[in-house]
Amino acid sequence: MRLLALTTSLLLAQPAWALDPAALVDTAIDQHILPGFTTLTEGTGTLKNTAAEDCASDSAALRAAYHEGFDAWMAVSHLRFGPTEEEERAFSLAFWPDTKGFTPKALSRLITTEDPAVSDADAFAEVSIAAHGFFALEFLLYDERIQTLGSDAYRCTLIQAVTNDIDRNANAILADWQTSYADLMRTPSDDGPYTTDLAAVAELFKTLDTGLQFNADARLGRPLGTFDKPRPLRAEARRSERSLQNITVSLNALEQLAALLAAQTSAPAKNLTAAFSLALGHATELEADPAFAGVSEIQGRLRVEILQQYIGNIRDIVLQELGPALDVTAGFNALDGD
Repeated sequence: MRLLALTTSLLLAQPAWALDPAALVDTAIDQHILPGFTTLTEGTGTLKNTAAEDCASDSAALRAAYHEGFDAWMAVSHLRFGPTEEEERAFSLAFWPDTKGFTPKALSRLITTEDPAVSDADAFAEVSIAAHGFFALEFLLYDERIQTLGSDAYRCTLIQAVTNDIDRNANAILADWQTSYADLMRTPSDDGPYTTDLAAVAELFKTLDTGLQFNADARLGRPLGTFDKPRPLRAEARRSERSLQNITVSLNALEQLAALLAAQTSAPAKNLTAAFSLALGHATELEADPAFAGVSEIQGRLRVEILQQYIGNIRDIVLQELGPALDVTAGFNALDGD
């Protein structure tokens, strides 16, 4: 009887946050993934419709729709698995970093030759991936040379082709999630992408870690360059002055995912909240330098380096506290190199 009483006592003492991998996956899909991609299609739909009505590169309405759509992409851009990787959809939406300058070259080639592919969605889908997505659209709307290259009529058709293609890819991603991939994550099987619920949790954990790493190493690391040779012209989306905004939107989305993953664990939630608040709070202090042009000056560089360190601190908590609490590790990702 005493043994039974002791066993019952231990069972009752189990913490309320005991890990339930299946519940974590359901929550992440229902509260983070599906709403995020739904918002993306709403934003890309507005962008496509706006371009159909007003395709001038200096159109205030079109530029506003561009920013709205780009924000929506940033909020899901860390979810680089499953439907986003099919048919290179993520690259079609955001071809960056473009280390060889393929985007302006591809756009220049289309415009100067007046390639008829822009008039047919299927044909345009086959042109260089560098001519697709939000970064191609940024050149068309904000780059002085591309803005004036060729004829107004052709550039208008090209802008419409790019926005139509952005919307097509966004809707394809959402459709795949709704019709198949959400179920594959929810119901592990030996012949599916996830053999256990914990494997699906590990996928979500990995995308959280990789998203943080990309913000620190690419979105901040590229313009920072080195102390002797800063590279402000390598900042993401600098032409439309949304380099900082991309990071802020991404961090807010990653904070939501981190909170969902930490909901059933003990210590990390409070530490993660504090770390994200510190990083996002510091980001507001950089609003006067939205494209990180200030990295060429000592004080400007220091402020950006501090943001990078704060994001690194978040990642440390994720790897050292959240991962063990979830019983998963980030494993290898494409940002780790060979």
